[in-house]
Amino acid sequence: MNLFGTRYALEILTVCTANICRSPMAECILREELKMRGLGKKVSVSSAGTHVSRPGVIADARARKVCARHGVDLRRCRTRQVAEQDFHQFRFILAMDERNYGWLCREFPPAQQHSISLIGSWAQGEAIGDIPDPYFGSPAGFEAVYQQLHLSIKGFAAQIPNLLGVEN
Repeated sequence: MNLFGTRYALEILTVCTANICRSPMAECILREELKMRGLGKKVSVSSAGTHVSRPGVIADARARKVCARHGVDLRRCRTRQVAEQDFHQFRFILAMDERNYGWLCREFPPAQQHSISLIGSWAQGEAIGDIPDPYFGSPAGFEAVYQQLHLSIKGFAAQIPNLLGVEN
């Protein structure tokens, strides 16, 4: 058990604006990647938004469709607002873009800001940068976001065994 009474060795939060497209996609892609690496029972992944207008809503249908094509299930994800407890609970907070990153840095206590990073900065090779919000775009935009998240998450997940002190 950790400080918050959970059984996980590491807890990760993905964050976008409304928690309806990018962060639930990242949450579930990361969960699948961890499962493939045998780390699914050691690491908890959740998602939240900086400006959630409707808590409890399922992920966008276009995000669900793109992820399903890649074997990733978003059906259990529900929108929620970033909460004060998140500032202390999560070891890593992965923001989708500079706007989300800035909001988190303004809201988080200075002592916890070291846990915040841009998810795109974890991509292997060259950093991706911002993951664009596909909400007002075409279905192709959701596929592009999936590919960017997948690359970023593979890079991030590759570092987790070192953080947990287990072999790759």
